[in-house]
Amino acid sequence: MPPCPTFLAIVFLGKPKDTVTGFLLAGIGHRTADSCNFLTVKQDTKPEVIENTLKAFTQRDDIGIILINQHVANNMRHILKDYNQTIPTVLEIPSKEHPYDPEQDYIMQRVNMFLGGGA
Repeated sequence: MPPCPTFLAIVFLGKPKDTVTGFLLAGIGHRTADSCNFLTVKQDTKPEVIENTLKAFTQRDDIGIILINQHVANNMRHILKDYNQTIPTVLEIPSKEHPYDPEQDYIMQRVNMFLGGGA
């Protein structure tokens, strides 16, 4: 049986359990014996694990969107800064503990640049 397309990958800090649970209950979370389309980041999750998972998600052809908490993305700026693929698109989202800051979102920085607002 061919693998089920997942389309969405999620990388969240472990605190917003209601967000993670909501996505999993909606059927977005997909796990097989070989792979998974989500990573719940905990306080003790090593940056290398997040980095390797993010890189792996960007290489999968069954993922179209990667959702990542902005404060987790801030620790992965060195990867996101050089990421230039359209698909999968990486979208930064807020968490309850960390409000969204469009100044830190690389997509919003690019939109601002294209609209003439500077770099």
